[in-house]
Amino acid sequence: MEEKIYFRHSRKKVSSDMKNQSFAGLQPQKIPEPGFRWGYAIFVLLFLSLLGFIAVGVISLFVGVDVESLSGNVAEIPIEGIIIGTEDSESFFESATTSLDTVELIEKADKNPHIKAIILKISSPGGSAVASEEIADAVKKANKTTVAWIREAGASGAYWIASAADYIVANRASVTGSIGVIASYLEFPELLERYNVTYRRLVSGRYKDIGSPFKEMTEEEKAIFQQNLDVIRDYFVSEVAKNRDMSKKDVERAANGLFYLGAQAKDLGLVDELGGKEEAIAYIEKKEGITADVVEYKKEKTLLEILSKVLSRQSFFLGKGIGSAFLDKKVISEISITT
Repeated sequence: MEEKIYFRHSRKKVSSDMKNQSFAGLQPQKIPEPGFRWGYAIFVLLFLSLLGFIAVGVISLFVGVDVESLSGNVAEIPIEGIIIGTEDSESFFESATTSLDTVELIEKADKNPHIKAIILKISSPGGSAVASEEIADAVKKANKTTVAWIREAGASGAYWIASAADYIVANRASVTGSIGVIASYLEFPELLERYNVTYRRLVSGRYKDIGSPFKEMTEEEKAIFQQNLDVIRDYFVSEVAKNRDMSKKDVERAANGLFYLGAQAKDLGLVDELGGKEEAIAYIEKKEGITADVVEYKKEKTLLEILSKVLSRQSFFLGKGIGSAFLDKKVISEISITT
């Protein structure tokens, strides 16, 4: 009986040990969680951004306001900031007037049968000689009464544009005139020499690197530039004399590059009347025999254009490093000529 009991006890003991050994090898293991797939998430975000960008573009095509659909009989076209040919990424966040957009607005106002006159609202220090002439030519071609209203500044190229109008009204404290041309740039050959940097000149034309900041300009090159500047200045003076019905000699006296206050400009014959928008409207109403209803002609940027410019601006700064500033094509090969 004791032996039987002992046997049963022994079986229990062995059975318990076997169970402990069996479970000893089966330690609890943590089930691996699937890792976060960053590549997939980034792809989804980019896809949604692209989809939203396309949706905004499509909506912008139908939401934009056409200036020709606006009511009014006098078109007011702003000419503000630097006058340039086309808008680039560097000028996006600066006030600027592009000749292409302004000419288009002038032509639309001229073709609109409800518009009887055009007011050019000018607050600009000038800019590109080519862009200024393009706008001035469009003003002269318009078959409507044109009035230039110089509010704060109508200097240099901006005055070239104003002179093309039938009548000029300027604030007595405004800045106007500044008839002349400028083309300046920086030279730093001595800086390169100081840091033991050599400018190796390789050209296939005698004057191909004229104006390069990496070498000192020769007297011959200076004379060439000055000759071209004098030619452009002569264009400027001749156009102002023709537009203002003045003798070239009288314009020459004022064409010394100085700016004049509105009151001084009137004494020189560069301005017809001192005043502001009310005086410009009064002139139009008297000449056209109408009650002026002014409507602003201004090219509004669509949301798509704004987003495109912002992305372009970001890409510009992202890709532009310290080294590229010295190798910028504009710095090397161009001297900007402005009026």
